[in-house]
Amino acid sequence: MHTTGFRSAGHPRSLVAALVHFDISFMSWVLLGALGAYVAADLGLSPAEKGLMVATPPLGGAAFRLLVGAAAERYGIKRVGLLTLGLTLVPLGWGWLAGGTYAQVLGIGLLLGIAGASFAVALPLAGYWYPPEHRGLALGIAGAGNSGTIIAALAAPRLAEHVGWHATFGLAAIPVSVAWLAFAILAKEPPRPKADKGEAALSASLRLMAEPDARKLSAFYLITFGGFVGMASYLPIFFVDRFGLAKVSAAGYAALCAAAGSFLRPLGGVLADRFGGTRVLSVVLASVGAIGVALAALPGLAATVLLLFLALGALGMGNGAVFGLVPERFPSRIGAVTGLVGAAGGVGGFLLPFALGSLAGVVGSFTPGFACIAAGAAGAALCAKRVERKWRQSPAALAVS
Repeated sequence: MHTTGFRSAGHPRSLVAALVHFDISFMSWVLLGALGAYVAADLGLSPAEKGLMVATPPLGGAAFRLLVGAAAERYGIKRVGLLTLGLTLVPLGWGWLAGGTYAQVLGIGLLLGIAGASFAVALPLAGYWYPPEHRGLALGIAGAGNSGTIIAALAAPRLAEHVGWHATFGLAAIPVSVAWLAFAILAKEPPRPKADKGEAALSASLRLMAEPDARKLSAFYLITFGGFVGMASYLPIFFVDRFGLAKVSAAGYAALCAAAGSFLRPLGGVLADRFGGTRVLSVVLASVGAIGVALAALPGLAATVLLLFLALGALGMGNGAVFGLVPERFPSRIGAVTGLVGAAGGVGGFLLPFALGSLAGVVGSFTPGFACIAAGAAGAALCAKRVERKWRQSPAALAVS
């Protein structure tokens, strides 16, 4: 699996810094979803309003990632990484001191997208420090910071039971501040190709939309990461609404399912290094499609938890595979492509909970939502299979001027 010499191949301290940045940022990004059942009960929200509330942070992340990715290439990854952690304290403070209306909660969710922009900091920091034969594993390790979902799901509801959801936002500022200090000490600005340093503007990411390979990577990430973060964020509400569980119990099941995606993401990167990212994608996406069909039948609690565990595990592996492909297809433009692909993932993270909540509100069942997930995953699996041979035979994508 090309792990020989990995430790000496790059900069381990920066890899740790990337993991910490991503982990705590991800925790903050999905915090509203982890507390969603409490916020919904407090404000008396409808199913559609719950779905939109949970979907708002991923949408904010989609927008901020493009800006943060461009800024990181121009002003430096470390400097911008410290800035995003600092700005994450703004929505946390807002949720702590105010946030008493649905409109304010949506505003908090949008600003939490700043934390979601950590993709454009952590992944380039890890990717630039490691040579091609180790990048998949390095990006997988850094990307395992989506385990912040588990931290939020396990800790936030238990804190909210004792101090309320407003105070839980305030307490979240503590790990964010510690992460800022750790990132300042551990991270070192990586060497970057001249092509990336010269393409630092936001337009660099936007122009990539004209490149077919970039669009395909974005579509794959929209499904894999959007599926993971959207589902992980929505599960605390789903388990309460579907099975009538207590909020803490629902959050525990959500954390269990999210753990599969978090811990299997590095495996996706390693497998992409060895067998090819598109091959890994075609397998895991086909698996998600089949699982989506099974979930649409609305099985009992035990079967649902098992199926969701498998689905989020497969999506996590797909996330690692996609980012194993980014440096392969765009070796000199990792930062710009990361911003674009990450933004697409945020859009997917918005669409999934919004669709699940809205369809459940209209139809009164989660079956249509899971059927849509199954169809999207199956279509993406077919696309991955079609491009597998083409990408194996063609050189890395050229930069778009």
